Parts: sequence; structure tokens; C-alpha cells
Amino acid sequence: MEARRSGPLSGMRIVELGGIGPVPFAGMYFADLGAEVLRIDRQQGGFDMPIDPRFDTLQRGKQRITVDLKHPGGAQALLCLVEQSDVLLDSYRPGVLERLGVGPQVCLERNPRLVIGRMTGWGQEGPLAQRAGHDPTYLAHTGALHAIGRAGGPPQLPLSLVGDFGGGAMYLISGVLAALWEAGRSGQGQVVDAAIVDGVSHLMASPYSLFNGGAWTDERGTNLIDSGAPFVDVYETSDSRHMVVAALEPQFYAQLLDGLGLAVADLPRQWDQDGWPQLRETFTAVFGSRTRDEWTAVFEDTDACVAPVLSMAEAPRSAHLAARGTFIERDGHHEPAPAPRFSRTTPGEPPAPSAPYEIPAAQALGAWGAADPDAVLATGAVLDRVRV
Repeated sequence: MEARRSGPLSGMRIVELGGIGPVPFAGMYFADLGAEVLRIDRQQGGFDMPIDPRFDTLQRGKQRITVDLKHPGGAQALLCLVEQSDVLLDSYRPGVLERLGVGPQVCLERNPRLVIGRMTGWGQEGPLAQRAGHDPTYLAHTGALHAIGRAGGPPQLPLSLVGDFGGGAMYLISGVLAALWEAGRSGQGQVVDAAIVDGVSHLMASPYSLFNGGAWTDERGTNLIDSGAPFVDVYETSDSRHMVVAALEPQFYAQLLDGLGLAVADLPRQWDQDGWPQLRETFTAVFGSRTRDEWTAVFEDTDACVAPVLSMAEAPRSAHLAARGTFIERDGHHEPAPAPRFSRTTPGEPPAPSAPYEIPAAQALGAWGAADPDAVLATGAVLDRVRV
């Protein structure tokens, strides 16, 4: 097995129950920061995203082993692992671990300091707890999906950043870290119920504050920061690319007009909503008169809060991101580097995602702290090879 990596979570041990989306991201995050992460793949019945293993960033830095938790010996194998772990990440529906004989009560009896992070869309309880769902269906229940999109158009899906990874994985991560902090003082672990509907609703604190105060309407695309204001919007350039504008403050708005070659006296006032259609028409025409790169050169040394909209292929070549090392380049491909940054316990560069190679499972179990790896293997619940 690989040597312990550097980072603020070096020495932490995490067992990740295989799934898609938020839990693999959380496992990657912990591994990026130095934790030892062992992913338990399902022997059958699971769903994998159609990603070439060589480029599956969410699996980088993890050890992987396949365990049939439905096998009579599967529970024994998992309990041997959580006994030596700090965290168990559960990606299954509510009640599945209990039916398999490895629910929170059983795991905590084996390891009282264990933190169990349970990640679902709907939560561990409630009328929809047992219902299947995906990122868009969870967003639909929070008000977030309704609020995203152009005026007069349908709601727009915001990738899976808002649900799976923002309201899901990041709340799972923060909840687990909070529970670990508390366990360090009390000596007692606990269950973290991380639900995407809860996390996304929490992320909506600012829009709901504006809504409750009468400064936000329920009509999408008509508000200050949802493309309703012409000075917070995206504009097409002459080469069919785009520039984004976010010139809220008066001093930034003044620099926007200066860069566009427009005079305040010739335009409606910035906050006169009756004049916004005219402003938008003017901005659209002016931005459409030059290429994206030409506008980038105009605004790059200003505080107008105007920026080129870069594609995924272009972003790693951004001079700023390149200077910060925001992406890792491997064989001509780019993947996001670990974040955030630490001044003292700096994580090393994570191992490259790759097609898994195999080493003996007994070696892996032994390295993870299983007292009798051969006995665990003898149950037949664990494949005789482990993938790293």
C-alpha cells in the first residue's frame, strides 16, 4: 500500500461505501488533504458513471476493494475495517446498512469514536426518504431550480454543482469534520445525516433573505443577480463567444461604462428598472461589436468586474489559474488540484487517476488494520484482489 501522504488530514482513516456523485467526491476531498481512504466497491448491482478510469478524478488517491455486503461474511469484513477507521461514508438509501447488519448502532458498538456520514438526496427520514432521485429532483423541491433561468423561459439545470456537490458533498464533508472535532473532545462518534435538500436549502439563505424582505421576486430572471439586471449578465461577442458582467457597485459600473465607451448622461440611471431594457439593448449591441479577446484586453486591467467566459478546455490555460496551480496537468490532460490551500500542512500532489491495478487483498486488509486478514478473506465476501 502507498505511504502516508502529507496534508492536514494525514493519519485519518476513512471507509467509503461505493456510489456515484457526492460520496466519491467527499472521499476524493479527504484523500486530497492527506487522509487514507478505502473505497468499498459493490460486487454487483451498482451503477458506475461511463468514465475512463484513467481520468476518473473522483477516485484519485483511494485504495479500493470489492466486498459483497449481502454475503454472510460481508458484515464481518466491513466491521473489521470500520473498527480501525475514523469515518464511514454511507452512500446507500436509508435503512440499507441496517438490513445488511452494519447499521450505525452496530458500527458504533465496534468503534464508539466512529463518525458515520450518511449521504442521501432526501435525508434519512421524511415522506420521500425511500424515493429514488437525482440532483435535479432534489433541486426542484428547494426553490433553487425554479430560480435559475431566464425571464420567460424554463428553469435551467446548473450542472450538478448546486445539488450533488455543493448542497450534498460539501455539507457531508463539513458535517463529518464537525463531528470529528466533537468526537476528539467527547470520545463519542455520531451519525451525520447529510441530505441534498437540506444543503441546497441552506445555500439558498441569501436569496430567501432577499425574498422575505421583498427584494426578490419568485419570477426567475427578473432579480438583481439572476440575469434580471443588465449590469449582471452575459453578453455575446462578435465571434460568438461571451463576456460576463457583474458591475454592481457604482464605482465598478462607472468603469464598465468607460470600457464600453458609453457616457452616463446618454443612458438611464443604473438602478432605474424601467430603463433596464434600454441598458440591456445598448450593452448587447456594444459587446457584439468586438471579439471576446478584444473585450478581454479592454477590461483586464480594470475593476469593472467584466471577464471572458472560458470553456472547460480553456480554463486551465488562464494565466491566473496557471500561476496559482489551480489545475494539475498530466500527459496533456488537466484535472483540478486539491483545494483549499494550507500555509503549513500543504498536501502533496495527489496520485493520478488510473485504471486500477491489483495487489493481494490480504495485504490491503492487513495494512488497514484488520486483525486477521486471512479469516476475513476466508468468508468469501471479499474478492481475493484489491484495486488501488
